[in-house]
Amino acid sequence: MTYVIGRECVDVTDMSCVQECPVDCIYQGDRALYINPRECVDCGACKLICRVDAIYYDADLPEDQLAFLADNAAFFDEVLPGRDAPLGSPGGAGAIGRIGVDTPLVSALPVRS
Repeated sequence: MTYVIGRECVDVTDMSCVQECPVDCIYQGDRALYINPRECVDCGACKLICRVDAIYYDADLPEDQLAFLADNAAFFDEVLPGRDAPLGSPGGAGAIGRIGVDTPLVSALPVRS
């Protein structure tokens, strides 16, 4: 089990959850953040600090956001546009920095201003 970032995070620049994560498992795409399911320790610190209520325990995802469960995993397991290989489990977002690309699901969402 893991935590998942839903659509409320798309186009939001508040990154308080990143700073709160004790294992540095929240990675920055272009328009959204993604929790690495293999690195997450299920502590819930990110959910408690999230100012836009975008983070859910995977079993608690609203039905209209179930696609984000697979989408968060896809960010790490699939080859993203402009990359040669999947991101995988690099062991911490801080060392990598902003990835700058998103999954097809997030990329297809209308831009919020």
